[in-house]
Amino acid sequence: MPGKKLKVTIVSGLSGAGKTVALRALEDIGYFCIDNLPVGLIEPLMRTLRAGNSAQHIGIGIDIREKHFLQDGYRIISDLKKHNNVDVVFLEAESEVIVRRYKETRRPHPMLTNTSGHSENRGVENIPADIFEAVNTEKNLLSILRDSADRIIDTTPLSPHQLRQMVISIYGGASPEKGINVSVISFGYKFGVPQNLDLLFDTRFLPNPYFVPELKDLKGVDNEVADFVLGCPETVEYISRIKSMLDFIIPLNIKEGKSYLVIGIGCTGGRHRSTVVAQQIANHLKENLGVDTTIIHRDMDAA
Repeated sequence: MPGKKLKVTIVSGLSGAGKTVALRALEDIGYFCIDNLPVGLIEPLMRTLRAGNSAQHIGIGIDIREKHFLQDGYRIISDLKKHNNVDVVFLEAESEVIVRRYKETRRPHPMLTNTSGHSENRGVENIPADIFEAVNTEKNLLSILRDSADRIIDTTPLSPHQLRQMVISIYGGASPEKGINVSVISFGYKFGVPQNLDLLFDTRFLPNPYFVPELKDLKGVDNEVADFVLGCPETVEYISRIKSMLDFIIPLNIKEGKSYLVIGIGCTGGRHRSTVVAQQIANHLKENLGVDTTIIHRDMDAA
């Protein structure tokens, strides 16, 4: 119907942080996605789509090349929110990780000059001298979009597949009738706490299989490790209490119309205890609550 509100997800972030992966994930769940749409065409496109019966979920990729958006980002986002349901997601990663990704793919960073000597960064007076400087310069230029973000995702520890899973879980379009999308992430505190968690549970007080020689090199998905962790009465009690809390919390989130929930389960290294507990929680959500659940073992294979 004319005048309907569209769901618009603006995907931005640092070059090399996963914007293309995120946009493709949105496409896979039915979004109409456009990358680097000139800012002057955004509102005309929205008017056309609102007036028609075409796409109702729109994904727009914005990066350092869209200098007009960066210069007036707050106003543009504010204007979009007047007629649409707008969500801004900002992807970032540690500088060293971004540099490594560019070196692995052998692609030039957009802030650097290309082989013909012309700047790929339109509108920046001082061209960065190397890729580390390029990443830091881009962080400063994109700070306005980061400040406007509804959700910031640190992709430092995530593989493209894990990022895709997370985006689908968050923006999968759940409704009260369909339920809620839940991501359960196991991780190691020594690698940092994921930035995008809604709920966090710590398992570092549980007996650690790392100190059992025959279990040290195994993973939480191995039966021997699971039997050890679940053989501890404190583990069984802790998992039971987490399940009870989620049994209470999740229906209330669904009632409020929340479409996604991200749960973190942490231990020291993310290889043993957190993985076992995360598996138990994810299985409970699927089997007992019928919740659409994605499980990500972020650090299970970390060195």
